[in-house]
Amino acid sequence: MNKNFYKKILAIIPARAGSKGIKNKNLLLLGKIPLLCWPINAAKKSKYIDKIIVSTDSRKILKIAKKFGAKTPFLRPKKFSQDKSSSFQVIKHCLEFEKKNGNIYDYIFLLEPTSPFTTTSDINLAIKVLLKNSLVADSLVSISEAVNTNVNYIYKIKKKKFVEPIIKNNHHIRRQDVKKNYFLDGSFYIAKVSFYLKNKSFIGKKTIGIITNKVKSLEIDDKIDLNFARLIVEKKLNK
Repeated sequence: MNKNFYKKILAIIPARAGSKGIKNKNLLLLGKIPLLCWPINAAKKSKYIDKIIVSTDSRKILKIAKKFGAKTPFLRPKKFSQDKSSSFQVIKHCLEFEKKNGNIYDYIFLLEPTSPFTTTSDINLAIKVLLKNSLVADSLVSISEAVNTNVNYIYKIKKKKFVEPIIKNNHHIRRQDVKKNYFLDGSFYIAKVSFYLKNKSFIGKKTIGIITNKVKSLEIDDKIDLNFARLIVEKKLNK
């Protein structure tokens, strides 16, 4: 049990075998270790995480995850491992499995292998902020400033050729005068188990956001993202 806050926290890392963007994405190397092992390494160094479970439909991923220190008590059913399977289905399945085995948690912490630059410090900060505000907040998510995709600079296409701004009369707005917008960057999500199961989402009326920087907000969906991530790791290693 978590000694500091007396709250039991389960970290869940979903890592199925299939991937549309990049084949076997979760097993590709980033800085000499598989992508799925980055969140495992970050979570296992946190003193606030009670257990780390990798939910996967792949025996190969299961074997690697176990080697790096995560728990792999089950092979995820195929019905929860499809392209259209939701995160809620994956998380609910994991929580129900744990409950059947006598393990009850107060909070769930979701980490994605596609967001490899989340650190132990990020995890600890997120947990401490949410627990400190537990009387007024149900969940916490990572967000990043939408610099290049700010709604004031987004256009739609009319009649298949004419561009039109989403926000009317925005032609003369200076970038420094635009109100900041943010997007869910996928680095981490944490919520009270009771809230998540009822809400079926990490986002609700009482959700806190922690702003991450541009590097941490990188989400690996295609080969360009992967190459960029490898470049970042290479530069860090060179330093």
